Amino acid sequence: MSLRHQAALAKKYIRYYFRAGNRHDVHSPFVYTLLEEVLNHRGHLPAYDAVEALRTRLLASADVIEVTDLGAGSLMGATNTRKIRDIVRHAAKPAKYGQLFYRLVKHLNAGTVLELGTSMGLSTAYMATAGATVHTIEGCPNIAARARANFDSLGLQNVHQYIGNFDTELAKVLAAIPAPDMVYIDGNHREGPTVQYFLDCLPKMKHSSLLIFDDIHWTEGMENAWATIQAHPAVTLTIDLFFIGLVFISPDFKVKQHFTLKF
Repeated sequence: MSLRHQAALAKKYIRYYFRAGNRHDVHSPFVYTLLEEVLNHRGHLPAYDAVEALRTRLLASADVIEVTDLGAGSLMGATNTRKIRDIVRHAAKPAKYGQLFYRLVKHLNAGTVLELGTSMGLSTAYMATAGATVHTIEGCPNIAARARANFDSLGLQNVHQYIGNFDTELAKVLAAIPAPDMVYIDGNHREGPTVQYFLDCLPKMKHSSLLIFDDIHWTEGMENAWATIQAHPAVTLTIDLFFIGLVFISPDFKVKQHFTLKF
């Protein structure tokens, strides 16, 4: 990430922080409960420990692997060799997001999760530890292999991996798996593909399902993608948490609602 990009993102975050609401700004009972019981949950859960112990081991790893980058570009430059610890430091979501995904799976009783972008598998592990069967697609075979080893070290048997470009693999995976309760899109990070992945997933989504989009303010293109998704007729509720966006598809919400909340 260039210094200019860092500065632009920081300015966006400051604007978000000062306009984001809290529980006093929420009048939807569903969102209020979600905010109080899931988003604002600050207590430690024992289930977090194993995944965070894995993160600690990966951050200490000196191992180097060859990578294939199929997305909008790496945070770490153009080289095709990366240290495991650098991938975790720069590409993995911080613990509070993985733990949020864990709580979302529990709160929504999500049985099937589809993930686009496995990376080292930390977010995957949180969702699988919560009890969901996770189907996860990763573009880089070497990263997918390391993620598999990470899942095995945690004893997770409920993660199914697929390797390849999202553009070709997503349709195959959607055709092969049950209708997902949750979809987490964390890869590519370009406007056109992000919108297309949403449109591809939409016909397979259950009613009362959730899609999570990563880095919705990362670039102007990602902000455009977020606005397009918010405006789609099937989308009934969105929550902007700055670094991620939550999109609910549910006929129970009769009026389209958009919230920007502190997290």
